[in-house]
Amino acid sequence: MGIAEEDIERVRAAVPLVDVVRERVALRRVGRRWVGLCPFHAEKSGSFNVNEELGFYKCFGCGAKGDVITFVRETEHLEFAAAVERLAGKAGITLRYTTGGEGLERSRRTRLVALVEQAVEWYHQRLLQASDARPARDYLRSRGIDGATARTFRLGWAPDEWDALSRSLHVDERNLREAGLAFVNRRDRLQDVFRARLLFPIFTETGDAVGFGGRVLPGSSDPAKYKNSAESSVYAKSRILYGLNWAKAPVVAADRVVVCEGYTDVIGFHQAGVPEAVATCGTALTEDHVRLLRRFARRVVLAFDADAAGQGAAERFYQWERTHDVEVGVVRLPDGLDPADLARRDPAALARAVDQAEPFLGFRLHRVLRSGRGNAPEQRARTAADALAVVAEHPDVNVRTLYAGEIAAATGLPAADIVAAAKRGVASVRASAVAVAPAPAATRESGEVACLWLLLHRWDDIAPWLSEDLFADETCRRAFRALASGEGDFARSVALADPDVAELLERLAVVHFDLDPDLEACNLIAAAVRRSLGQIAARRDPNLAGDVTEAKLLLDDLERADRRSAAAERLLRWLERDEQR
Repeated sequence: MGIAEEDIERVRAAVPLVDVVRERVALRRVGRRWVGLCPFHAEKSGSFNVNEELGFYKCFGCGAKGDVITFVRETEHLEFAAAVERLAGKAGITLRYTTGGEGLERSRRTRLVALVEQAVEWYHQRLLQASDARPARDYLRSRGIDGATARTFRLGWAPDEWDALSRSLHVDERNLREAGLAFVNRRDRLQDVFRARLLFPIFTETGDAVGFGGRVLPGSSDPAKYKNSAESSVYAKSRILYGLNWAKAPVVAADRVVVCEGYTDVIGFHQAGVPEAVATCGTALTEDHVRLLRRFARRVVLAFDADAAGQGAAERFYQWERTHDVEVGVVRLPDGLDPADLARRDPAALARAVDQAEPFLGFRLHRVLRSGRGNAPEQRARTAADALAVVAEHPDVNVRTLYAGEIAAATGLPAADIVAAAKRGVASVRASAVAVAPAPAATRESGEVACLWLLLHRWDDIAPWLSEDLFADETCRRAFRALASGEGDFARSVALADPDVAELLERLAVVHFDLDPDLEACNLIAAAVRRSLGQIAARRDPNLAGDVTEAKLLLDDLERADRRSAAAERLLRWLERDEQR
């Protein structure tokens, strides 16, 4: 069921954003805004800004932004509807639910999740009780997974039958197929997706059952060791992380999440006293995963072979570090051991390895230096070249320079030469640095930006003076169009804006300037007139001499408070005539 849109707007209007933010952040008033330390990333100086009138917050440090519903979603890790319901309870608002559009989709998702949950429980009880599951139970014991752990992670067993689950759930075929639990085989019969496999149920971060990862037992003739649920309307591999539903509280407490590759690795970490472990579900780590994890922690620790994916993956990691303000580290594991193996042999060593995780670049560099080709001059030069190739991938010249010192110390080559080479980097790295660097903020003192701020905060005081033609900067011109179309309403204007303009408006929403609307409008008009005078001068048309004299006299009047208003109106008409010349 969906929540009526009118009720969502009532909740937004009824619950003051500042009151909700103050429950988590100490705010101080600065002009028309509130400022404090961002709750979404560690910082020492306040970058978190709240505009009480617009009901909007933005952090200039990490980029977090949104309204009161977004704030509750992100800080309490809730879905949209749950956040609205939480706020409605605070405000004493009774919500109405719809069954159309979004409500129908939500109802459908709820139905499919409930069906997957039924399958989880059916497979779990089969593992715990059925005689045909004894080999699966024996295998789990051999991997150090006892009954209590199997119950915690709700592990299951899919029997070696064609349609045991489908027959037992008594659900129509369409729902079973939509939930990814069954399919129609070549004989036109309904068949279970999983057969003769140990099952690891997959949940969203909020605990909704959405799919399974299945592993065959040793000795199976099935060539596919692992099999995951197919993607469906409730299960998207690139946005789901196994174990996050159990790990999110420890992750928040530690401000650290450990990412591994296997379901048993996650279980091994938990058994070793590292409960902040999650795993990808048969896919590489994606930006959607990083975006999800950033809601819970700033430090992402990789517990798999981070070097195997090569330079392409490295560039993605560096970009994610800057775009999402995360720190990527890597756990160094003994050769030939995965986390699950080390958890059984020496759980304390696994926990220490996580605590001693190295920065991603440092891990890759030290691996190259440890595997150096020898002590001969030619060999040391080759090691230095290999190491520089790794360091050169990083987009930050300061980071490259610092690591260059380690290369020089390890290889004995002149530090000045290594540092110079690291500073130069390579062409692809320079391009990457440009791509991920934050766009420069608009000049706060510029007349055009000042007028946009006034349109956003004091629409009635300045809007009658302005038109699109007064804005020379293309971004500011598009911002004016968005504000004009939205009639100064912040949310409506942002919705109409392109990404660059939306970013500018969001920044202007949470900053405060002491501006005189009349003076700023006159400054903008004067700038437009001077641009037109420059164009007239370039045309060298003697017939326009009278127009030039008129404009200059009016610009002089614009400087006088008693004549400013009349001069501005006449200059606006002069500009209209200039367009027709």
